[in-house]
Amino acid sequence: MIKVGCCGFPVGRKVYYESFGCVEVQQTFYHPPKVETLRRWREEAPEGFEFTLKAWQLITHTPKSPTYRRLKMDVPEEKAHLYGNFLPSEEVLSAWEVTREAAQALGARIVVFQTPSSFRPTPENLKNMREFFREVERGDMIFGWEPRGWDGERVAEVCEELDLLHIVDPFQGPSLWGETVYWRLHGRGGYKYRYTDDDLALLRKWLPADKRVYVMFNNTSMFQDAQRFVRLLEGRGGVS
Repeated sequence: MIKVGCCGFPVGRKVYYESFGCVEVQQTFYHPPKVETLRRWREEAPEGFEFTLKAWQLITHTPKSPTYRRLKMDVPEEKAHLYGNFLPSEEVLSAWEVTREAAQALGARIVVFQTPSSFRPTPENLKNMREFFREVERGDMIFGWEPRGWDGERVAEVCEELDLLHIVDPFQGPSLWGETVYWRLHGRGGYKYRYTDDDLALLRKWLPADKRVYVMFNNTSMFQDAQRFVRLLEGRGGVS
């Protein structure tokens, strides 16, 4: 099965639901909405619609990250060293509990953990990842990991050891681990990139025939590009 959608709602939710069958919620990365809000999104979505979500940045990113500008809480300076990098701290584990509750409210099975380029394959970071993913409760959820700047062999080893779905932009490299393929398309060369007809044709060619695939667009024209890709898959005479 192939699922196409966007990373976030680039248009109103009602309009979005009419176009796609899944979405990756981004608000949960910056600062998770209230559980009541997420339950309302679940209730208003059509039957069969699927939510995935991005884990709260307090788990993966340190306060030095510019993404913390969108955090709706203050991080005490004396505790800044306790956030991010999968640290075995009360702050990180509490952030996971908030993320888990958000996933439950949305009925989301896939949780995306994206690490920044500053998160390198050091012994300390690897130790933190092992402790985090072995300690947290995942239930029937699928944990996906999108690393930045790691070599493929190390990524495959970590994903196999910790049972993580490797998440990748297919224009940057292949999916290296997991029974499901989860692509996040960030734009070739940058967020403002608009995918060409040739790009989308190539993307269709890369689709594996024997796996469940998520194709999630995350660029400025994500809504239009995702619609074009759906039309291509449905064989509506090409793309526009």
